[in-house]
Amino acid sequence: QVQLVESGGGSVQAGGSLLLSCAASSSTTLFGLLIMGWYRQAPGKQRELVATITNTGRTNYVDSVNGRFTISRDNAKNTVNLQMNSLKSEDTAVYYCNARKVFTSDNYWGQGTQVTVSS
Repeated sequence: QVQLVESGGGSVQAGGSLLLSCAASSSTTLFGLLIMGWYRQAPGKQRELVATITNTGRTNYVDSVNGRFTISRDNAKNTVNLQMNSLKSEDTAVYYCNARKVFTSDNYWGQGTQVTVSS
C-alpha cells in the first residue's frame, strides 16, 4: 500500500507559477518501482493526464502543458514535483498525484490539491 500526499496548490494569477509536491509513504525500493504522475480534473470534465515520469526519469506531458510544466522526482526522498509556469485560466483544476507500480495493476491516488488560476 502506498499513500500519496499532495501539497502546494493555491490561487495564482495568469502567467504565474506554482510548485506541486507529492510525498509517497513507501520504501525507497518500492518508490523506485513506481511510475509517478499528475492528473487533473476541472469542474464538469473528466480527469486527465498532465504528466508522468518513469522510475528511470523518462517524462511525458499532455500537449496543453508541454513547455510550461516540468515533472521531476527524487528517488531518495520518495517525492515527485510538478513545476507549473506560465499558468493559464484553463489550468484551473484539482490536481491529483498518481503512482502506478510497474508490471502490476497496483494504482494509487492522492487526495488532490486545488489549483486556481485567475485571468
